[in-house]
Amino acid sequence: MMSRDYPFETGVYRPPSEGGSASLLVRFTRNCPWNHCTFCTMYKGKKFNLRPLAEIKADINAMANLVVDLQAESKALGHGGQVTRNAILALLEKAPDLNRHPGADMLIQWMAVGGKTAFIQDGNSMIMPPQDLIAALTHLRQTFPSIERITTYARARTLAQRSLEDLKAIRAAGLNRLHLGLETGDDALLKQIKKGVTADGHIEGGKKAMEAGFQVSEYWMPGLGGKEMTDQHAENTARVLSEVNPHYIRSRPFRPAPGTPMADQVNQGQITLLDPREQLLELRRMVQNLEVSSKVCFDHMGNYWRTASGDLVLHHEYEGYQFPDEKQAVLDRIELGLAYKQEPVRFLNF
Repeated sequence: MMSRDYPFETGVYRPPSEGGSASLLVRFTRNCPWNHCTFCTMYKGKKFNLRPLAEIKADINAMANLVVDLQAESKALGHGGQVTRNAILALLEKAPDLNRHPGADMLIQWMAVGGKTAFIQDGNSMIMPPQDLIAALTHLRQTFPSIERITTYARARTLAQRSLEDLKAIRAAGLNRLHLGLETGDDALLKQIKKGVTADGHIEGGKKAMEAGFQVSEYWMPGLGGKEMTDQHAENTARVLSEVNPHYIRSRPFRPAPGTPMADQVNQGQITLLDPREQLLELRRMVQNLEVSSKVCFDHMGNYWRTASGDLVLHHEYEGYQFPDEKQAVLDRIELGLAYKQEPVRFLNF
């Protein structure tokens, strides 16, 4: 085998479920087309780009070349195409630039665990022209037939603007799962954080995604409205989520990230952060008003509250709690948390 380059891009961000060696990271777009949210540090200072279809296909082909070449080294060593340390070392000897390739380790680890899932980067690749997105997905599936699930971030506003016919065609092309940042269902708070979509827009986009057949994960941010907006944040978020009834609802408690406008608002006293007990009270109000058949999840370190016995109030398992069957169990656990004096927790690099 002659030494060759493997030119493909790899972005920075992906959901925790697509991290580690779990998913092939394939960059269809660069950065975020909205990029105004006042709580967010992702993609800041970066220009959004729609990557040309030919460029995306070239990336996928380059990934495939690396896969083929690593398998060839494995077979030459008598390892049957399996990813082994000696096969990797043999490939690195012939293509030493892989030591500095930003995506090579990701791709090799993905191969090692079976190559079953992929994540489409960056912040909202659903904004691509539908036919280009379908063509790119089709090429990815055809190139890597081992892939069983493809996931991406999406904005509710973009989904609302797409026709149901286009969304169904994108789903049929192989995109299975969408991660949507709801953050809040309160219109006043959505405007304050410059989310660029209304509560009705969230409902329309979420319901359309569900109707098109995607698996939908909606993320909300307990504490986002501070003490000033806690009740309306909880109640209206529950209303929107109940309307959408997504497959998953995931809690990502708000922490003011340094350098963001919201951190400045907190420092200037315009937003008063909830203390741990107030966080649980807001969570209780939201859950009480939530009427869904979703899995409700607290799979993040920010859901840190403890009971008197020292265990987590709400477990961090990825599949969460099945509603409505486990709704009362969640409320009971919250009561255990409220009965115990919660201590604030500082999160480094949050």
